[in-house]
Amino acid sequence: MTILKREASMLSTRFHFAFNLLPSIDLLRLLVGIFMLCQFAWSLSTAFAQHDGARDSVQQIAIGNYEKVDALLENKKPFAGEAESAFVKMLEAVAQNQIDEAERYGIQAIELGLLPERILVGPRELMDRLPDGSALKRLASKQVTSKLVHGPMVGSMTDGSAVIWLRTLGDAEVVIHCVETGQKVTATTNRDKDWTAILTLSDLAPETQYHYHIEVNGQKCVSSKFSTYHQEGNPGIFKVGFGGGAGYVPEWERMWDTVLEREPNAFLMMGDNVYIDQPEQSLTQRYCYYRRQSRPEWRRFTAKTSIYSIWDDHDFATNDCVPGPEIDQPQWKRPVWEIFKQNWVNPAYGGGVEQPGCWYDFHVGDVHFIMLDGRYYRDLKGGSMLGPAQKKWLLGTLKESTAAFKVIASPVPFTVGIKKGSRDPWDGFPEERAEIFDWIQNQRIEGVFLIAADRHRTDLRRNPRPGAYDLYEFESSRLTNHHTHPVVKTEGLVWGYNETCSFGLMTFDTTKSDPQVTFECIDIEGETKYEYTLKLSQLQFD
Repeated sequence: MTILKREASMLSTRFHFAFNLLPSIDLLRLLVGIFMLCQFAWSLSTAFAQHDGARDSVQQIAIGNYEKVDALLENKKPFAGEAESAFVKMLEAVAQNQIDEAERYGIQAIELGLLPERILVGPRELMDRLPDGSALKRLASKQVTSKLVHGPMVGSMTDGSAVIWLRTLGDAEVVIHCVETGQKVTATTNRDKDWTAILTLSDLAPETQYHYHIEVNGQKCVSSKFSTYHQEGNPGIFKVGFGGGAGYVPEWERMWDTVLEREPNAFLMMGDNVYIDQPEQSLTQRYCYYRRQSRPEWRRFTAKTSIYSIWDDHDFATNDCVPGPEIDQPQWKRPVWEIFKQNWVNPAYGGGVEQPGCWYDFHVGDVHFIMLDGRYYRDLKGGSMLGPAQKKWLLGTLKESTAAFKVIASPVPFTVGIKKGSRDPWDGFPEERAEIFDWIQNQRIEGVFLIAADRHRTDLRRNPRPGAYDLYEFESSRLTNHHTHPVVKTEGLVWGYNETCSFGLMTFDTTKSDPQVTFECIDIEGETKYEYTLKLSQLQFD
């Protein structure tokens, strides 16, 4: 069921329920009816507020509802741009085997400023229908300057290694050269891997800057640099940024340059990293990943910064999805997981083939990051967001950690009352939340704080725990979204910001006698709106 149908069904039920309870007083019935209809309209508008007409149109193309495309492309809030609209019209024409019409729209898209590699990279399940010698493909090929169409994306960084992800235009041999060490690593790309490759540079020194360049079929395509982490377990000073809610709004794609200016050692993409909302259609999934990966701002950012990702509802399935505890039910779960893996560069993906997901952990110096999957095994009936395998892993990982700070990263907030009346955050799983918090307390695990996404703003909150230290939660999820959520004034609210796009930045200094982390809320202009310093002594038992 689509979001529209789901919202309509839910609100229609509320509407009729309210009417049946009312006495036969016409005026009162009329007023309540007006109220419910207003709520219905508001709910539908907010359901689509963070999406764009181009993405919505591709959803309809994927299922053959071509008659809806024109109306959806007229949606201007937010507007993906005239070039993107022409590109989508091209996809619509190709899907209907209207090749001449597709070429006309494709050429128009390039003339309006669309990057020509977008034509060639596709999604190729549609673009392969165009003849190789077509005027559109000849024009795009003539203007494409590099066979490297997506990436590089640095990730899975350690104190002695780095991993580089990329996508090529076609089958290729890829070589990454590390300038300082002379190391060369080779890989191949092909259709089975969606023309992606993962290359690992090893035997590197901690806290060292390295320059690298990439060749595709012998052609030098890009040069960049990265810095390795502090030696694992050792104190250091470093920065880690994070955020979610990265809907596609071209005018706000400059956010990636803003983040890069702060030079974080790592950045955590915390969910709703792209808005897909169609798990059964790979066309829409690839379309949403490709247009973000083609952005020059994104590519500059990811070429230098170690990127980590988890998913939430909009990039895993649909709004507020609860897919249940089974590994292969619904049947789209594993295919979505496979496409997710093709488009990121994480150190692990849950328990692998036997236990798919996107949870994992990593260290920067003496700080331990524990990334959670809040969707794959989410089961309201069973009372678990994580599922038994992930929960066992989480509790064991916390108990065994010797890091100064232990950061639990969740796609949705833990704080009580963060989304009033909703069971989508951890409020929907209070027993499991209590089990995790009690484990921290009973095992006397010190140095834990929480980060989260999902709510379209940036907040810092303090959650009191009787008999234990307060659990702080730093939440940010409006990287590039058009849609904003109001600041909810929970009891432990320290500050909240929702005026424009923003991200969270954590600056760790564990060299101090009392190690500390400074939280900053930074807006799209690069201005710090709020900050707060949390000391390790505040996260210890008496």
